[in-house]
Amino acid sequence: MLGVPRDWAATVGVDAATGLGWAGGYVGTGVTATNLAGRTLADLVLRRDTDISRLPWVGHRARRWEVEPLRWLAVQGIYAAYRAADRAEATGRSARTSRFAHLADIVSGR
Repeated sequence: MLGVPRDWAATVGVDAATGLGWAGGYVGTGVTATNLAGRTLADLVLRRDTDISRLPWVGHRARRWEVEPLRWLAVQGIYAAYRAADRAEATGRSARTSRFAHLADIVSGR
């Protein structure tokens, strides 16, 4: 099992009240993103206003998944839509992104 954020977007942040930090959701870019996340967390903990501490992933929160079994149904629907999009796009009939992929993006919160 993988812990993938709903919108496939990485996030980094620090809770000022508790001092706890988090970083995750790298989805395939772990080594590079981990390095940048560490530098971002350092700037956030030290309360430095830098280009890194103002990146869009700072404090990003993905929409939560629905409760079971709705979450499972949504995930299976997203996978099915992307498979259908891959099949449609593999035919080469159109240079546009498949409508199946657009539908899956909407459901996933992208």
